[in-house]
Formats: sequence, C-alpha cells, structure tokens
Amino acid sequence: MSTPHIEAPDDAFASTVLMPGDPLRARHIAENYLDNPVLVTAVRGIEGYTGTYEGTKVSVMASGMGVPSISIYATELYRHYAVERIMRVGTCGAILPSLKLYDIIVGLGACTDSSTNRTRFQGLDYAATASYEMVKAFDDVAFAAGAPINVGNIFTSDLFYSPNTTILKTWTDMGVLAVEMEAAGLYGVAAEEGKQALAVMTVSDHLLGGEELSSDQRQKSLDTMFRLSLETAKALSE
Repeated sequence: MSTPHIEAPDDAFASTVLMPGDPLRARHIAENYLDNPVLVTAVRGIEGYTGTYEGTKVSVMASGMGVPSISIYATELYRHYAVERIMRVGTCGAILPSLKLYDIIVGLGACTDSSTNRTRFQGLDYAATASYEMVKAFDDVAFAAGAPINVGNIFTSDLFYSPNTTILKTWTDMGVLAVEMEAAGLYGVAAEEGKQALAVMTVSDHLLGGEELSSDQRQKSLDTMFRLSLETAKALSE
C-alpha cells in the first residue's frame, strides 16, 4: 500500500507504533532496541522500522515536528495500516520548578493554542486526552521498574519561538507540567479515527530555570523512556 506520505506493504506496521519526532531518533530506537529491524518506509526522509522487542512485534516511525506533521502520519497509520495505538516518545520543556532534566512526563491531557481540534470539533473546545488503557499500562510498567514518572496536563504549542513570553505563569498556575508540539494533534487524530494514543516525554530543557540538554544528549540519553515505552507496547499486545 502507498499513501501520500508512507510507502510500505499493507502489513508493514505493528499494532503499536512508537513515534519520536526525529528520524534519527527513530533509527536509534530501531537499531538499539529492536531485534531484526526492517526499514519499511522512508518517504521524505521520515524513516519507519518494524522489528520485535522481546518477541513482540513493534514499529517505530518518525513524526516530524508540530501538529500538522504528526497529524498526517498518524492519520495514515491509523486509517490505512491498521495501527491501533501510537505512542509519541519525545522531549519537552518543563515549566513547573519541581521538574528536572531527564524527568519523564506522561501527557494525560494536552492543552493547546492550535486550532486543529477545534476545526475537528465544529468550532468547540475538544478535551484532547490520552487513552486510559495506554496511560495505565505505562504507569504499571514504570511502577514495576521503580521509575518515577509525572502524569498530568501538558501544553502543545504551534510555535517553538513564541512571541508570547508572559503566558508561562498562567500555565504554571494552572498546573501544566511542560510544553511540546505534537500531543494535542495526535490525541485529536486518535479520537477521530477511533484509535488509541499516548504522549510520553523526557524533559530536555527547563523553560524557567534555563537548563537544557545538548542535541547529542537529546539523541542518545532518553533510554529510560524508550525502554518503558517498549515494555508498555509489549504489555498492550499481550
């Protein structure tokens, strides 16, 4: 089967797909965590791989950056490749002072300044939330591994370089944990397609404290999140 943005056989993808934004991060996960990974698509440099993790078929594919990009790939995976679950595995900028670099955040809900879900929801505000089954599975896996996680609201921004620098206090006052650029779009697509989705992120920088990981650290130092995500994919497939 071929879609406008994915060129792969009908059965190329597993029921669960991990989606980092960066194609190199997708390759890193495939080469370091999956057994016998096969490159199944690379249209526009967006690489997708399928292999096995401890005997469970799992796929990993890049989403690109931003709501429009992940919405395209998620729609085509759900609609044309029988994918049931997509787990965004990426990075985010923390807001709350208590959060630190490398902390793992599970996006229970995704606030946003994007109008995408409002368009889907006929002009009304859609509550973009993760799938409970996926949240619970990830929480169970993290608890069993003794890995602390932070579960709550995140903010999906359309702009990486936003001119509005005064809104951080509002987000903090409302208990928003962190800022990223894809989750609200992914959650909206999953709802529209009747599928499941979850966004899991590692804190790569702190928007109030100023600390940040280097690009190399972002690429290679997210191992705990990757391992927990793969364990979750395995648990959901059992």
